[in-house]
Amino acid sequence: MRAMQFVRPGAPLRCAALPDPQPGPGQVVLRVAACAVCRTDLHLVDGELANPRPGVVPGHEIVGRVVARGAGATRFAMGQRVGVPWLGFACGTCRFCRDGRENLCPEARFTGYQRDGGYAELCLAEEAFCLALPEGYGDAEAAPLLCAGLIGYRALRMAGNAARLGIYGFGAAAHIVAQVARHEGREVFAFVRPGDAASAQFARQLGAAWAGPSDAPAPQPLDAAILFAPVGALVPAALRAVDRGGTVVCAGIHMSDIPAFPYGILWQERCLRSVANLTRRDGEAFLALAPRIPVRTAVETLPLEAAGAALERLRRGEVEGALVLTP
Repeated sequence: MRAMQFVRPGAPLRCAALPDPQPGPGQVVLRVAACAVCRTDLHLVDGELANPRPGVVPGHEIVGRVVARGAGATRFAMGQRVGVPWLGFACGTCRFCRDGRENLCPEARFTGYQRDGGYAELCLAEEAFCLALPEGYGDAEAAPLLCAGLIGYRALRMAGNAARLGIYGFGAAAHIVAQVARHEGREVFAFVRPGDAASAQFARQLGAAWAGPSDAPAPQPLDAAILFAPVGALVPAALRAVDRGGTVVCAGIHMSDIPAFPYGILWQERCLRSVANLTRRDGEAFLALAPRIPVRTAVETLPLEAAGAALERLRRGEVEGALVLTP
C-alpha cells in the first residue's frame, strides 16, 4: 500500500510502499476514503511530541470501509463505513478505564502516533475503538468530526454552562465547536491571529458575536475560554478575559511554555484546566449530536502525496476549516 511515513523530527514525510496490514483478533482493516489533517500531526513531524513510534504513518481522523476482519471482529460488516479517532487502544482494566476516563489510561495507544494512521491507502484498527459514523456526511466532510469535532466537544463540556464563550485560534476544531455552542444558545467570541481578517470573517459567518485579534481585550467579560492555538502566552490573556468563576480550557496536546502570570488573574475561583485526548463515550455522544444541529464542516480535499504541503499550510495558518487527504 502507499503511505506517507514519518521519518524523523523536522524531516519531510516520506512516500513509501508498505506491506498491506493484516488483522489480528478483534481488529479490522479499512480502505481509507478520507483522513483529515490535524495540528497534532504537525506537532508530530515538528518533534514536539515525545517518543513517536519510528516510521509511524500519521493521521487520526480517518474515514474508511471495512475490507478485512480478524477473529471475533463482528461489530462492523464488510464494506461498512466507520471512523477511527485518536484513541486507538486502552487497557480497560486500570483505575482510569474503570472510572470512565480511558483517555488517561497509562497503556493507551494513539492513532498516527504509536499506531499507524490514515495517511495511507489502508489502516489497521481495533474494532472496539472504531466509531459508527452518521449518515448525511460525505467521507471528506465526516473526517474532521473525528478529532477537531471530538476534542472541541470535550473542551466545550469542560467549559461548563458558559453563556459567553471565547475561542482562541479559529481553525478546524473551532469552526465545529462554534456551531455546537451557537446551537446551545451561547455567545461566541473568536480570537484570531492579529491581522488574520479572513479567519475573523469566517468566525462571523459561523455566528460569532465578535471576532478580533488575540492580543485584543475581550469586548465583555467571558464565562469561559477555550484555547485551540498552541500558544502559551494566550493563557494569561484568556485568564484576564474570563470573569470571576470562569474557566480556561487548554484543548491542545502541545503548547509553548506558559509565561509567569500574577496570581490575581487566577484568583476569584477562576479555573485553568487541560483536555487530554477523548473517550469512546465522547465520540458516540458527539457523533449523535452533530447531524441534529446539523454541524457542517468546511473542507478542502487534497491527494495523499500532498500531506507535506497540507501540513505546511497549517503551520502558516492558511487553512479555513479543515484539509482532508483522500487516498
